[in-house]
Amino acid sequence: MAMRQTPLTCSGHTRPVVDLAFSGITPYGYFLISACKDGKPMLRQGDTGDWIGTFLGHKGAVWGATLNKEATKAATAAADFTAKVWDAVTGDEILSLAHKHIVKSVNFTQDSNYLLTGGHDKVLRIFDLSKPEAEPQEISGHTSAIKKALWCNNDKQILTAADDKTVRLWDRSSMEVVKTLPFDASVSSMEYIPDGEVLVISYGKTVAFYNALSLELIKMIDAPASVHSASLHPEKDFFVVGGDDFKLYKYDYNTKEELESYKGHFGPVHCVRFSPDGELYASGSEDGTLRLWQTAVGKTYGLWKCVLPEELVSENSDALYSTAPEIKA
Repeated sequence: MAMRQTPLTCSGHTRPVVDLAFSGITPYGYFLISACKDGKPMLRQGDTGDWIGTFLGHKGAVWGATLNKEATKAATAAADFTAKVWDAVTGDEILSLAHKHIVKSVNFTQDSNYLLTGGHDKVLRIFDLSKPEAEPQEISGHTSAIKKALWCNNDKQILTAADDKTVRLWDRSSMEVVKTLPFDASVSSMEYIPDGEVLVISYGKTVAFYNALSLELIKMIDAPASVHSASLHPEKDFFVVGGDDFKLYKYDYNTKEELESYKGHFGPVHCVRFSPDGELYASGSEDGTLRLWQTAVGKTYGLWKCVLPEELVSENSDALYSTAPEIKA
């Protein structure tokens, strides 16, 4: 009998969840931040989904959210034409960075001293967080709204995805484009894996893996439905995919074989990411919830407890508990 995947459901948001990100592993565990159209990004304990706090201050939908590695700072990108930097321990707003249009993406350098932003005005901005009153560096070149902007190659380069159907690699010091990848559809998501320099890109029904330095294609697969997001396991054994058909798909990275698919959400899946230890992946949906899914179903981890079939029936009991209830976090 196959083990049944029982996702943890994280409620609290009142509108679609459009982005999520994990911190690194800290002495206090790891953490999860979610961006939502309700304008109220939330911080949770990463392994259990337990709510820690809500960052209050945006006056519009929040499109992007991120944590630094140590989970001491958070950053959010919103429709109120601002990116905000927060103290992730106290929940206090540290900075509000004005933009000329909707902001879609925020990303810290590894030392947390600089914030990269991108959005509807097609301009990349690099803010020096130690000099908040200084004007940001600006990099232009995209011809449509920027969806995602990420530091790469030890923060020496920048990767961007935009609605002009391109992914571009930029040099930070010269602020020039190094290489452009054209696509036949708008890129829906982009994930950068520093270990091994892998770039995960989704567009249409396709998930493609590239070398992040050369932008050479490594491999690609076609999913059963339009893909909104894809994430590669830290050990590069698996990758997971979410999209229009409400399902999550798990694939073997080496063979490209579909291993599992799960339906739990009641709307399209907008974002999916593996935890830093690879033990679970989180998904965010149009249905307003986040769900946490086990990578190895049945393992004792976080709020999941492995119950072997023979443990379910005591010698004197005639009751058989065959399915676990849905767990709410």
